[in-house]
Amino acid sequence: MCFTVNVNLIKEELENRYGATLIDPDKYRPSYYYHAYALPSIPSVCSPEPTKIRVLKWGLIPSWTRSPEDADIIRYKTFNARSESIDTKPSFSSSVKSKRCIIPVKGFFEWQHSGKTKTPFYIFHSNNEILSLAGVFDDWVDSSTGELYLLSPLLQLMQMTLWLKFITPLKRMPVILDKQSEEIWIKQSSTLSDALSVLRPYPSDLLQAHTVSPLINDRGADRNTPEVIKPYTYPSGNTLF
Repeated sequence: MCFTVNVNLIKEELENRYGATLIDPDKYRPSYYYHAYALPSIPSVCSPEPTKIRVLKWGLIPSWTRSPEDADIIRYKTFNARSESIDTKPSFSSSVKSKRCIIPVKGFFEWQHSGKTKTPFYIFHSNNEILSLAGVFDDWVDSSTGELYLLSPLLQLMQMTLWLKFITPLKRMPVILDKQSEEIWIKQSSTLSDALSVLRPYPSDLLQAHTVSPLINDRGADRNTPEVIKPYTYPSGNTLF
């Protein structure tokens, strides 16, 4: 599952790429390392207003969630959605019909398992372009404070490019949209069938991967640094390819 991404993108990069305006820029902090369990605020282009880039909290709370206690439980279970069940799972089925979004990232991280060894990889666009991840969101009002939350998970595919299967044992990857698919996914007038049709594996020749430093595994370290995405060579035999 995808829990760790690089969103080191400044306001101008986001606005130029999507032809949209970043609202509430003070709520957004670019970072080389965002982990879902930290509940980071990440930029998202949302279907009702694609000319605006909103800052949403990672971890979807369905609008029907009754209490703050229930919200705290469910948000940790909705960091990812699966494309094959996005339209049937209660947490996501309403959102996918009309509350779809694009989550811009520079890349994402996966860990290769070999025995007890877990080797971190960084996956990114071959031309170092922004990757548009498909997502959905929902809005939930905290009854105790009246505060409105807007939250978005990443979608994931069952299928993945062949070489990426050698990295992650879960055989899943985020849904990466090309520009034509972005338009279909984000357009609110798209039928659900058309929107779901763009949830497919991204061309393998447009992605690259390399191993990165063990720094990314150090919970006590500052991982918002370029070091976490730079190539790092492990001893021979420490990776499967």
